[in-house]
Amino acid sequence: MDRWICHDRRIVDALRAVTAPMAVDLGYGARPDTAIELATRLREVVPDIAMVGLEIDPDRIVPARDGVRFALGGFELAGLKPRLVRAFNVLRQYDEDEVPGAWARIREALDPDGFIVEGTCDEIGRRACWILLDATGPQELTLSWAPAHTDRPSDLAPRLPKALIHRNVPGEPIHDLLAAADRAWDVCAGHEPFGPRIRWRHALDLLAEQGVPVQADRRGRSVDNVLTVPWSYVAPR
Repeated sequence: MDRWICHDRRIVDALRAVTAPMAVDLGYGARPDTAIELATRLREVVPDIAMVGLEIDPDRIVPARDGVRFALGGFELAGLKPRLVRAFNVLRQYDEDEVPGAWARIREALDPDGFIVEGTCDEIGRRACWILLDATGPQELTLSWAPAHTDRPSDLAPRLPKALIHRNVPGEPIHDLLAAADRAWDVCAGHEPFGPRIRWRHALDLLAEQGVPVQADRRGRSVDNVLTVPWSYVAPR
């Protein structure tokens, strides 16, 4: 997901468009590693980025290190006005009906031209699902997985963002998408000898032919299998 952020032209352009751009890693957890890792990657494309890690637990606030500072804060973003907020494995601890309110509070604190990346991943980050939001609301959903750690697209179901994880049932758009992705993956099994990424590339083409509004991968060649669709296509009914 960090790679995706650093190769997304919309996010990078938004950060480069201002002097002293700021990014926030919201809810970095018991260790500051994720904030430091994101800062390291972002500096490759936005050298002057300021990175702040926020936590609501005072005992988790640590001294600044590796050019990243840490502070007490939640959805209000501690009064900061960042152009990028990453909130990973944060809302999974809340109820589904609390998600819109949490999104709204972050959006209110966000720079008007900024972006939010909110989602969930497994413990080693090999399966990840996230929603891209701007100041107006959610824009798209991305599913990303390392082929060596995942057999089928629907294996990501337990890692769906809180807004969708309870909606993976027949009749809901996200369920239909995962089912369609599995079918396309199975149909393209003949391409497996060329590797899982080539197989997935053909599966994406098949999904597009079937009417799924697959977004082009703006990162070029990817080390992961990635599926991005507009939020309107998977929004809960």
